[in-house]
Amino acid sequence: MAPTAEDRTDGGLTHIDARGRARMVDVSAKAVTRRVAEARCTVHTVADVRGVLADPPGDGDLIEAARVAGVLAAKKTASLIPLCHPLLVDRVTVDLVPDDHRVRVVAVADITERTGVEMEALTACATAALVLVQAFLAVDPAASVDDLTLWHKSGGRSGTWQRTDGPDGGPASAAGGPASAASGLGTAASGSGRGRT
Repeated sequence: MAPTAEDRTDGGLTHIDARGRARMVDVSAKAVTRRVAEARCTVHTVADVRGVLADPPGDGDLIEAARVAGVLAAKKTASLIPLCHPLLVDRVTVDLVPDDHRVRVVAVADITERTGVEMEALTACATAALVLVQAFLAVDPAASVDDLTLWHKSGGRSGTWQRTDGPDGGPASAAGGPASAASGLGTAASGSGRGRT
């Protein structure tokens, strides 16, 4: 059933009830629909990104390690974020676009379920970025993950939502679908499974 006035705070938050208690949202009355979410962030560093990626010190292929870590993290989101529902994720892709001193990360998750997959996309994006930060810290302790945000979502009662501008001042995503900025990277890693340990 949908959250009642007693369940919601005055600000409309659904994961905190009117008495300030944390709660998992009841999604049993929602329709099962296909839902897609895209998240993005950027890893910034003074390190020579292309040089590190070409000759990583003991870390193997960092891009692939980050990609697979992001997919795995998406599947474990409910174990990391306690009020998330354990979900059977249909697909997760993580794309990483390296530049001289930054790497852009784009994660897309989709699902056929009663609730959205935004947190899975955000978790995938953040985790992939942190794998890169771990590698860069040896040469740049100030390496950072910036602008982690939801860029696009579709499906469910609220329909489609998309950022109209991003930190760079340009469009968040091409009209009609997510993950357009990473299309030049080739095949993305993908995975599916329940968000349980």
